[in-house]
Amino acid sequence: MTPTDTAPPPSPARGLPVTALDVLRAATLVFALFSLAFWGYLAWPFPWPSIVFMVGAPLFAVVVWALFRSPRALVQTDAVGKALVEIAVMGAVAVAWLQLGHPAVAGAFAVVALVVGVLVGRRGASSATAPR
Repeated sequence: MTPTDTAPPPSPARGLPVTALDVLRAATLVFALFSLAFWGYLAWPFPWPSIVFMVGAPLFAVVVWALFRSPRALVQTDAVGKALVEIAVMGAVAVAWLQLGHPAVAGAFAVVALVVGVLVGRRGASSATAPR
């Protein structure tokens, strides 16, 4: 490439393609954050405790997820540590729905989060042990 070329250099390919499991996992995480905010809104008297928990509960979940469970986690843990963090966050969401008086939503979310978590965990374990 010369200094007079105006076309930008081709960009390298970005990561792996997005699968249906990735979309389902993202939807599960978004629903979990929404659920924690909804719990904060309904479980506490308005305005101050409600607003604090409506913002604080999802924010705390995001910070814990980013520190320990995200693909680019700041604190590297083994598979057991990642599973414990995921169980704690998703379990908190199920308990929040139970506390709000919606056991069907809590049960359905727990089953979906369990299945998605196991599938993602198995995919991560199989890709970590695959020959390069």
